Amino acid sequence: MALRTQHHDTYTNAPVVPGTVVGTPPDPRRPRDATLHGPGVVPALLATPVADPLAPLSGHTGAPSVRCDACAHRCVVREGRSGICQVRENRGGTLVSLVYGEAVTAHAEAIEKKPFFHVLPGTQSFSLSTRGCNFHCRYCQNWELSQAPRHGVHVPVRTLLPADVVAEARAAGARSIAYTYVEPTVFLEYALDTARLAREAGLLNVFVTNGYETPEPLELLAPVLDAANVDLKAFSDRFYRRVCGARLEPVKETLVAMRRLGIWVEVTTLVVPGENDDPTELATAADWIARALGPETPWHLSRFYPAFRMADVPVTPLATLRDAAAIGRRAGLYHVYVGNVPGEDDTDTRCSGCGRVLIRRDGYRVASVALRDGACPDCGTRLAGIIEKREA
Repeated sequence: MALRTQHHDTYTNAPVVPGTVVGTPPDPRRPRDATLHGPGVVPALLATPVADPLAPLSGHTGAPSVRCDACAHRCVVREGRSGICQVRENRGGTLVSLVYGEAVTAHAEAIEKKPFFHVLPGTQSFSLSTRGCNFHCRYCQNWELSQAPRHGVHVPVRTLLPADVVAEARAAGARSIAYTYVEPTVFLEYALDTARLAREAGLLNVFVTNGYETPEPLELLAPVLDAANVDLKAFSDRFYRRVCGARLEPVKETLVAMRRLGIWVEVTTLVVPGENDDPTELATAADWIARALGPETPWHLSRFYPAFRMADVPVTPLATLRDAAAIGRRAGLYHVYVGNVPGEDDTDTRCSGCGRVLIRRDGYRVASVALRDGACPDCGTRLAGIIEKREA
C-alpha cells in the first residue's frame, strides 16, 4: 500500500528542488566496498538535492546541499556536514550513512524487554543497534549510544554485516530481530538490508522507535517490518520541542500510518514526574490511542528513573503509574501495562472478552501461557498481536 508523500517544513525551511534519489541500497549479501567511502559508509537512501537559499550570503560554492527524507526533521545538509542524527552526512553532494554494518549492540534478549507483550511472547529477540539518534531527549537512558557522535563519546563498534546479523540471531535461538536502543531510522540502510534477509530466514523484524519516520521509509519498510513499539513521549508538542527537540504531530502520523500498513503497533510512554504526568494529558493520549489506533493497542506506562540531563527529577511514584493505567482502561484500552517497576504485578495479559489471565509474567519472564490457538480457552476471543509465528 503506497503512502502519499508529504513534505513537512524543515528546520532550515530550504525550498525543494526536484531531483532524483541519491544513492542505491547496497547488496546485503556481500561486504560493502570500503575503498570509496571508508568503513561503515554507504550512499544513503531518501536523499534529494536542494537549493541552499543561504549559499549566496555565506559564499558557499561547493557541492550541492541535500535534503534527507528519512525522518520528519527533513534536514537540509550542506557539504561536509551531518544532519541532526550526526550519522547521515553530505559528502561531495551525496548523502551517506556513516554506520552501515557498525553494530554497537548485538545480542539476544527477551522480547518483553523492548517491550513487546503481544509479539511472540516468551521468545528471544536479537537486539541490533548503531550509534546516533535524531532526537536528543534530556532523559535518554541510552545517551552514550544515541548521543555519542554529538558529545564525542567513543563507542566500541563491531563490524556486523546484515548476513552476519541474521546468522548470529539464528544461532542464538532468536525468533526476531529488534532494531533498538537508538532510533533505527538513522541506520535505515543497514536495518532494511538486514530485515530483508531476516524475512527470508523466517525471522520477524521489529522496530523500537520514536516514531519520527516520514512516509518514505515506512513504504520501504512495510513489506518486511512486522511490528513497532513506538515511544509516545508525551501528548504535548511543547514537551516534544523542549525535551526531545522534535514535534508531536509527525509521531501521531507515523502511528496511524503503521497501523494502516498492517504493522502491529504497541505504544510506550515513559511517565516523567512534573513533565508529562498530568492526568488530563494522559487521558487525552489514551483517548487518542483508542480512537486512532484501536482499543486493542497495548499501552506500556513505564517508570522514569533519573538519567542524563534530568538526573535531578525524582523517580515516578507507583501511584502515578497506577492512576495512569486506570486512565487508559477508562478510555477503553484493553491492554494497559505498568513497566520498569520490579515486583509490580500489572504486566499480565488478560482476555479482552472475559478478563481471564492469558499470559502471566514475572518481570520480563513469561511464567505461564493459557492460550488455545492464539485465543482465550474460555470465551474464544483471539488475543490481538502476533501471537503465533508468521510464515516468511
